Amino acid sequence: MLFNSYTFIIFFAIVLILSRTIGNWAIKKFVLLCLSYLFYAAWNPPFVVLLWISTLIDWYAAQKLYESQKIHQRRFYLFISLFVNLGMLSYFKYSNFLTENLNTLLSTFGLSFSINTFDVILPVGISFYTFQTMSYTIDIYRGNMRPGNSLLDYALYVTFFPQLVAGPIVRAADFLPQCETPRIATKDQIGWGLCLFVIGLFSKVVIADALMSPIAERVFDSQTSAGFLAAWTGTFAFTTQIFCDFFGYSTCAIGIALCLGFALPDNFRFPYAAIGFSDFWRRWHMSLSSWLKDYLYIPLGGNRKGNLRTYINLSITMLLGGLWHGASWMFVVWGGLHGFYLIAERLLLQTRLAHFTIWQTPFGRVILTLSTFLLVCITWVFFRAPDIQRAFSLCTDMLNGNQAFDFFLTILHPSQSLDLANSILPGRFDYIVVAGCTGALLGIHALLKESSLEAFFAKLPSSFRIITLATMVYLVILSMTGEDRAFIYFQF
Repeated sequence: MLFNSYTFIIFFAIVLILSRTIGNWAIKKFVLLCLSYLFYAAWNPPFVVLLWISTLIDWYAAQKLYESQKIHQRRFYLFISLFVNLGMLSYFKYSNFLTENLNTLLSTFGLSFSINTFDVILPVGISFYTFQTMSYTIDIYRGNMRPGNSLLDYALYVTFFPQLVAGPIVRAADFLPQCETPRIATKDQIGWGLCLFVIGLFSKVVIADALMSPIAERVFDSQTSAGFLAAWTGTFAFTTQIFCDFFGYSTCAIGIALCLGFALPDNFRFPYAAIGFSDFWRRWHMSLSSWLKDYLYIPLGGNRKGNLRTYINLSITMLLGGLWHGASWMFVVWGGLHGFYLIAERLLLQTRLAHFTIWQTPFGRVILTLSTFLLVCITWVFFRAPDIQRAFSLCTDMLNGNQAFDFFLTILHPSQSLDLANSILPGRFDYIVVAGCTGALLGIHALLKESSLEAFFAKLPSSFRIITLATMVYLVILSMTGEDRAFIYFQF
């Protein structure tokens, strides 16, 4: 069931009505749990069993782990939790990837033996809810929290439908306390929650799907050379698309939860205004980056064991973070590039260049922001391209100095017109749309970098807010007439 579908609108209306009419808190939580299972079963009913397995194993493993006094017993129950969760994730998400690469390795050594691949369907959201359940048992093992008092509350934590299939990745310590006392959303919470839902749908349906996706598809899925201008335009289109798509889901999820009286953590904080890559990862997919930091990077040693070990830890964390996104070497390359950027950033901060006063000026900060953004765009090429050959082809076009010089020469001489006749994107409209949307996105991120959507909307005149939201609703309805597109992160 997709947020950007009329079926979900009806489902959400029913959930909202039931949440306002059921008075008993335990019954309300049970109904929410059942509706969450129904929401998940809309994709593939048998996969609900995986949710039950993960929920029950981690619930009882955490209870036993907490009650055990001996370290080897505690480690055993933690192992059970990790083995089940990582085992399910590995089988459904990585079994074919591992088999294909093993067969390639065998053929490289001249061995005719091959392993059959599995006909495995990836359960939607498995990467997200397994990370949630693992964080619960790990936190209890570390002594950071006590086990929950109610299996119902824990099951709702694992299965809560707004963020079940694509995050934000919620920590038990943040969600379970909300289940202890009755929650009913105030009028202000419902009002702002619905605003967030509309903003999220507009971001996904209008910007990501209707405007950016077709342009990105024409550039990335073509077999011909794109050229400098079209390659950058397609990359900017996907850069805007993936943010608006994933931000759209997270914003919808936060808004829906708020309408039900629950608070979910922010997942984005205007990342395209970041200065540097450490700042970028403090702003992009924050629930995942904080999870990787707390449960992978710091246990590996973080930055506590010298520079070389820090660089190794960063590399491992980002490579595995890339692999988390999908069973493909393209995602590993994407993660590896971000790891390289983070290491290069740390090295640069140790040089005299980083201490030049120009970087503290508005001009210097703009240069750093744009440099970070453009380098992030290059990583998105590997995230989106269907294979490594297409990714390298696009990067070659994007970094073609001669074509870049010709393009900027044309810009400086308005009397000369761009020859788009043989381009992948022959119409000027595509370039104008991408430039307008990407430029607007960068401007919004820069404007709200140290603020929030809620604070920004609160400052606007009420009449302007109403007109803006009504326009968004109208454009969403117009754009939802075709086939509903799943959110990009559903495949992860």
